[in-house]
Amino acid sequence: MSNIIQQETLRRVAEVFDKHVPFHNLLGMDIKRYDVDGVEVVVKMKSELIGNIHQQILHGGVTATVLDVVGGLTAFSGLVASRDDWSLEELEKRILTLGTIDLRVDYLRPGRGEIFTGTGTVIRAGNRVSVSRMELHNEKGDHIAFGTGTYMVG
Repeated sequence: MSNIIQQETLRRVAEVFDKHVPFHNLLGMDIKRYDVDGVEVVVKMKSELIGNIHQQILHGGVTATVLDVVGGLTAFSGLVASRDDWSLEELEKRILTLGTIDLRVDYLRPGRGEIFTGTGTVIRAGNRVSVSRMELHNEKGDHIAFGTGTYMVG
């Protein structure tokens, strides 16, 4: 597959995740980077995302959601990069089956901060199932949480 097809596929996927998923929009998720080398998803703190009103920290469900989105995007980019002969049509069919099989989240410290960034790496890029490792950091670089996710990719 040409690099152009890879880039166009991931651009389309990012647009759907970034602009057309109502829950992502509600949380204010913003995909800052998405290519075969990685993903970066940002959420800015707002009062609606607070889970502990006494400590003013990010809700754990928001943390899990960001990690899950990062994991799914990471898994799909791993699939795209796994072969050189994908057609755009094949990949468009594959994105329709993308789904979470399993997600584990480890909360390392309270979600304090103004801007939270999720990143991911591929652990295993399979033809049907892929595994990703994800991290969430605040703007100071504090490691808030990490996760491991298993995703259906075909």
